[in-house]
Amino acid sequence: MEDLKDSRGDRWYLSLMSPNTKGPKFAWLDPTSIYINAAAFNDLSDDLCADLDPDEIDVVAGLDAMGFVLGSALAARLGRGFLPIRKAGKLCVATDKVGFTNYSGRTQDMEMRTPAFAPGTRVLLVDQWVETGGTMDGAIRLVERQKGVVAGIVAIAVESNERTKDFRNRFKVVSAVVEGSRWQEECDTQVLSSFLTYRAERTFPTAGRTPAQ
Repeated sequence: MEDLKDSRGDRWYLSLMSPNTKGPKFAWLDPTSIYINAAAFNDLSDDLCADLDPDEIDVVAGLDAMGFVLGSALAARLGRGFLPIRKAGKLCVATDKVGFTNYSGRTQDMEMRTPAFAPGTRVLLVDQWVETGGTMDGAIRLVERQKGVVAGIVAIAVESNERTKDFRNRFKVVSAVVEGSRWQEECDTQVLSSFLTYRAERTFPTAGRTPAQ
């Protein structure tokens, strides 16, 4: 297993993400290989938490489904509770529901339990990736309809477009892909240079040690 040349400053773990091999109805890449590698997941969490102040956050909300993984990890790091915001029809309690259009152009509904928190609660919203911003917009509406305050938005990457520009103007936005970096430029074109050398084996956990660093 070769050593990765990227430094922590260059967010080395982003090169572990794999390209879409299943066609246009799926997201253009898969970040979940970061999660299986302990060193990668730890460094990702460190980098995101470095830009977050727990004193400004009351609860962390993760968006269905992969936002559950990253959101619960950050909630544990920050010492805060975790609130799932789910696709419609999954919760067995009273809910509030909004419609949204996801990255693939499909219209869906998402729900949050009601009541989920007291008015004025500061809620950090976490998703794996923000592409068109439709899913995140739905989560923002759910929080604000219960008179919560959006404490910020967190994702591995937030692509650049008019809707995400509005998010940055309104909220604190934290992502592993830093604005202005070469990773941001590549994410915005939806092709990573690391795809050229991607091998799944680089991410594999090995008994007794963590590879890839």
